[in-house]
Amino acid sequence: MSSAFSSRRARILAAAAGTATLAVVLAGCAGGGGGSSDGDLLVVGTTDKLTTLDPAGSYDNGSYNVQTQVFPFLVNTAYGSPDVEPDISTSAEFTAPTEYTVKLKKGLKFANGNALTSSDVKFSFDRVIKINDPNGPSSLLANLDSISTPDDTTVVFKLKSADQTFPQVLSSPAGPIVDEDTFSATKVTPDADVVKGDGFAGQYRIEKFSLNKQISFLPNKDYDGLLGKPKNAGILLNYYAQSSNMKLEVQKGEIDAATRSLTPTDVADLRKDSKLKVWDGPGGESRYITFNFRTQPYGTETPEADPAKALAVRQAFAASVDREALAKDVYKDTYTPAYSAVPEGLTGASTPFKDLYGKDGKPDVTQAAKFLSDAGVQTPVQIDLQYNPDHYGESSADEYAAIKSQLEETKLFTVNLKSTEWVTYSKERVNSYPVFQMGWFPDFSDADNYLSVFFLPGKDADGNPVGGGFLQNGYENDAITKAIQGEQTEQDKAKRTALIEEAQKIEAQDISILPLLTGKQVVVTSKDIKGVTLDASFKFRFAPLEK
Repeated sequence: MSSAFSSRRARILAAAAGTATLAVVLAGCAGGGGGSSDGDLLVVGTTDKLTTLDPAGSYDNGSYNVQTQVFPFLVNTAYGSPDVEPDISTSAEFTAPTEYTVKLKKGLKFANGNALTSSDVKFSFDRVIKINDPNGPSSLLANLDSISTPDDTTVVFKLKSADQTFPQVLSSPAGPIVDEDTFSATKVTPDADVVKGDGFAGQYRIEKFSLNKQISFLPNKDYDGLLGKPKNAGILLNYYAQSSNMKLEVQKGEIDAATRSLTPTDVADLRKDSKLKVWDGPGGESRYITFNFRTQPYGTETPEADPAKALAVRQAFAASVDREALAKDVYKDTYTPAYSAVPEGLTGASTPFKDLYGKDGKPDVTQAAKFLSDAGVQTPVQIDLQYNPDHYGESSADEYAAIKSQLEETKLFTVNLKSTEWVTYSKERVNSYPVFQMGWFPDFSDADNYLSVFFLPGKDADGNPVGGGFLQNGYENDAITKAIQGEQTEQDKAKRTALIEEAQKIEAQDISILPLLTGKQVVVTSKDIKGVTLDASFKFRFAPLEK
């Protein structure tokens, strides 16, 4: 056992004893791909639960946060960048519009000593598709037709159709590379078998594991990828049932860092603590309002159907909402105002809602009134606004009460505010709610994941064509379809960026959704911690952390 681990044993036990976590103490130095004695052992806290260590069986933040530390990827996002580049590969590129070829580095191996070759890569993706777990990421590989392996270091992905987002898919929850000798090809591998098999080839390996209680990570000396070696001697990840307990322990110095998720009020309180540092970064989570083009005021299936008036209502709504007040007063600056469907920080992101509505992002009642009067809309307009109190966080009630107040203060709207629990909400939103709350967390850090999902035509539960993609809100526009399909296939980066910007502008003119807020990544650490890197990859990586 390294001196770093030994010197902190008492503190770790004390931290675990004060919570519902189980103290997992390293019994000895690791063999195989074991760690380094450089740096300190650091303790990180989270409330984000893990579903499974096996990438084929999970599609959630809590699981991915662990998997991204221990499994390698063919391509990845470098610190500070949203764009992918080779990770355990020497090259990764389109060799034809529907062919993506990856060349692996030579001599790669897993922590257990097994060689990592193209056969493991093919196995990793084939099993995700074959297992097709309902909680897994197989849907991200829907466009993958086949994989061939001409030699031990070459992998050729054949796609069903051209798609420039495929490299990002390889860096997503569908992309971890696993050891074909320790993972099942046909079913999700139990956590205990994953740990025992030691088939890790990321920056860390898992030494000890207790589900949603504590995980101990040791540096993997054999990692040979884009992100470099860890700057610490290892990480102990403690799980908390209540964020209040995690807040208390980071204040007491029992843990070095607290990550997802602290409440906005807790974060605001911790910012005042001179012994701590609050780190903010882009989080990728979007909060937005969806307009049902069929049932909103003057929607296509209402008795007073009128496209021009329906648009004017959406425009006036957009000009009346105060995003800055929502971010500051409701979320204590743990969210930032959003002026596009694509969050700032991603390649191609712009701010068309700031350009088109209000005064530099602030509400403008005069403009809102003009939108309505020019279209002949009588005021006040009745808005039936639905929100969810359990799925999108406890602060949703305060958020939507504030939106109701903002709209009604203009004298242009009266708002009938309703809330519904998620089990019902998720089923009824498509047909029953004229204007309603939604949220989104991306599959990968590419603008397309905020565009094609919402604005390309999709299908309803019966397989019938419907506008609005996953939202099924009846929105269709041939121009935005053309722009999105163009950016999905355009190989020239500058031209693709222009198409992404065009799609955002079209959506802002039509207002299928009204972006409100983008969540920040927030990490609270002791003052002596450095190396926290929060970027548009939306991942909290352990390796750069150090004292």
